[in-house]
Formats: sequence, structure tokens, C-alpha cells
Amino acid sequence: MKHLWPITKRELASYFRSPVAYVFLVIFLLSTVGTTWYLGGFYQANEASLETFFFFHPWLYLFLIPAVGMRLWAEDRRSGTIEILLTLPISLPTAVLAKFLAAWLFVGAGLALTFPMVLTVYYLGSPDGGVIVTAYLGSLLMAGAYLAISCFTSALTKNQVISFILSFMFCLLMVLLGWGVLTRTLAGIFPVWLADVITQFSFTTHFESMRHGLIDFRDVMYFVSIIAGMLFANVVVLESHKAA
Repeated sequence: MKHLWPITKRELASYFRSPVAYVFLVIFLLSTVGTTWYLGGFYQANEASLETFFFFHPWLYLFLIPAVGMRLWAEDRRSGTIEILLTLPISLPTAVLAKFLAAWLFVGAGLALTFPMVLTVYYLGSPDGGVIVTAYLGSLLMAGAYLAISCFTSALTKNQVISFILSFMFCLLMVLLGWGVLTRTLAGIFPVWLADVITQFSFTTHFESMRHGLIDFRDVMYFVSIIAGMLFANVVVLESHKAA
């Protein structure tokens, strides 16, 4: 794993050498502001809280995270550089983890740039700082889970568009499993206990408590498990290409 950090730094630097990265950051920041102030009715709520701001994150990530992750391996497969990467004296898990960490740090940088929202609520009132920190942690973990799925789908195909669509559909399902309408539908089809089990696989179910300032070890482990599982699947897919 000694090569992990150098590869991560190189991959992260490559993001900021591309104008696409800055387009992503601008779109992300404008989207968070637009959904919070206009769709969420921030002023109308008359409350110094970022609850509305974080409420839209699962939906914003549906479009933005797959856009970041779709090129991670699909571009390497299309251009043939993956063959060079697989022959380098580094382990495949290290390469996968490095690419994921670089993308996650990039997304984290975008999330950190939303700090004016924090300053705004502190200017307007006296929010609970612990709730804000916990919600940011939950959002970062959830973004990591989205990104790990995108890494996996990117390894499946040479086409970035196909990777984006696969990632979007997979993540959409993981969001909707905890959404009210689908939850009630599942409860009408399956026994209540089974519907509850299915609901527990949803991103929104586990992000909800963290959005309200509660850190539950099970929620943290859920996101960590999704990340670890998807990265392991990513390695398996790339190993199959290497063997072929």
C-alpha cells in the first residue's frame, strides 16, 4: 500500500487540471443553493437550520456523483491505458482504492465549498453546530457510497454514458427503497417485517438520522460496508479483465 498516497495525489491533481472539474463544482454549488433557497423555502421556514440543505443531497448526488465516477475506469478501458496500469508493480486493490479516494476527496472539496451556507445560518440565528457537523459527515459517507457504486459500474464498461446510466439507476433504487411511497407499496406486497428489512438497504433511511444530528454506529457501518463491498466488486471485475 506504499504506492497508495502518490497515486491518489496524482489522480486528484488530474481532476483540477480539467475544466470539467470546475464545471462540476459550479453546478454542484448552484444546485445546493437553488434547492435550499427556492425548492426548500429556506426563508419561509424561519429557522436557522441546514435541514433543508441536506434534505436534497440524496437527489443531487444521483446526478452529480455518477458524472464524477463514470470516467474512473471506463476511460482507461476505452483508451487502453488500463493495460499499462495492470502491468505496473502495484496491486490492483491499491489502484482501485487510490482512484476512489481521489474522487472522494474531490467530492469532499465540493462539499466543503458549501461553507457559506453554514455562515449564513450562523448569521441568521444560533444553529446546533453538532447537528451540522453530523449531517456533513453523513453526507460525505453517503457520497462515498454513491461513488463506490459509480466506480464499480465504470469498471463494467468502456462507455462512460452507459456507466453513468447504470450508476444512476442503481443509486436511484437505493434512494427510493426508503422513500415513503415505495415503502408503503412494499408493505402492501410483502410482510411488514420483510418490507422493513428491504427499507434498511436505502441510503435515505440511514442518512435521515445523521441529517438530524444522530450518529448511529449501524448507519456509519452501512455506508462503510457499501463502499467496501463495491470496491471489492470493482477489484473482481478488473481482475477478470486482467485474466482475460
